[in-house]
Amino acid sequence: MGNTRSFVLKLLLRLEQDGSYSNILLDKKLAASDFSEQDKRFAAALFYGMIERRLTLDTVIDHYCNKKNQKLGAEVRNILRLGVYQLRYMDSVPDSAAVDESVKLAKKVRNPAAVGFVNAVLRSFIRDDKRLPTVKGRTKQLSLEYSCPEWLVEKWTEDYGSSACERILASAIGKAPVYVRLNTVKLAEDKIISALEEQSVTVTKTAVDGCVRLSFGGSVEELKAFKDGLFHVQDLSCQLCCKALAPQRGDTVLDLCAAPGGKSFTIAELMSDEGSVYAFDLHDNRVRLISEGAGRLGLSCVRASVNNAKVFDPDMPMADRILCDVPCSGLGVIRRKPEIKYKPPKELERLPEIQLDIIKTSSRYLKAGGVLVYSTCSLSAAENEDVVRRFLEDNKDFAPEPLGDAFGGRSMDTQITVLPDDYDSDGFFIAKFRRLR
Repeated sequence: MGNTRSFVLKLLLRLEQDGSYSNILLDKKLAASDFSEQDKRFAAALFYGMIERRLTLDTVIDHYCNKKNQKLGAEVRNILRLGVYQLRYMDSVPDSAAVDESVKLAKKVRNPAAVGFVNAVLRSFIRDDKRLPTVKGRTKQLSLEYSCPEWLVEKWTEDYGSSACERILASAIGKAPVYVRLNTVKLAEDKIISALEEQSVTVTKTAVDGCVRLSFGGSVEELKAFKDGLFHVQDLSCQLCCKALAPQRGDTVLDLCAAPGGKSFTIAELMSDEGSVYAFDLHDNRVRLISEGAGRLGLSCVRASVNNAKVFDPDMPMADRILCDVPCSGLGVIRRKPEIKYKPPKELERLPEIQLDIIKTSSRYLKAGGVLVYSTCSLSAAENEDVVRRFLEDNKDFAPEPLGDAFGGRSMDTQITVLPDDYDSDGFFIAKFRRLR
């Protein structure tokens, strides 16, 4: 697996240079590789694990270095991260292999001191029983244990309380489950499950109708059931969002920030493909993704086109239901995109104003008596509850509306924060409104 470590090192360096999303970069490069399925799984585990634990890894490296980690060259820094991660978090890798393979990578660096330096740091860590450095204070301890910036630990503690904060942190580490939405427009649910099981896929039903969890080795896109349009990948919390919208057959529905289209597809399926689902995005290439997805699923009522959700369009059709799944910080999907937590907090400050602009503009397309759902995949009061409060203060024609039966004992709530450990899903926020006049 030495070649996979070199592969992962190159990806990490590319990620730092380009700032692209980890999942998109990894999927693209693995698809082009000739690795076995076992090597692909190892590379993916190492790549995501290192991003997840970067802050912790750097703290360990700093502890054994005479100079601060950020002053190390990018290659040496990432080689050390690779070694420390395998030693601390990958029980399947012998200590000797973790050190030896890291040293081999260091030999390719244009620095004659790199080999001895990498070897010394990793062996010192082993001699200390691979313990993490000691830090003082709860915030620092949580930050080190879960590799989360202190500002984010403090934010989640303030927004959700100490206990919920630690649960969010714990849920943000590890491999995310694969949930899919069964396309009952094409085939009955039990027949789709049988088709999946015939391909050695383990299917587990969830509390949400039409939502199942898949367990298998390999890529979803390679499954025949996927190619046949019998399902699309969608997290359980996203499906709850569509359930809250509760679209009916024959409705006109607007999905204002739709790409790559998962919620539009679920909405169309809930409507039995009868009515009109207008799915919009700002960019042509993302609109094309929506159209291609709807075509694969055989959903004729989905109409994808370009639109700027912040700018009012007088030609927009008036809608019975509107979904505003707005651009957000993504703090609820860190388990899938771990690099999100390392963004500077200042990058998030502008988002609430953008979100408020979108919901205000979108609300103008709703018929009297119609329903609007505002949602984010973020865990941030500033992007969620605060935006809802400001919208209602400025729009007296709208009132909070109960979320409905999909939420069990909380069906009468008008807004909800789905924490990752609630359903073993992404973190999510959903608020529902009705236009009074």
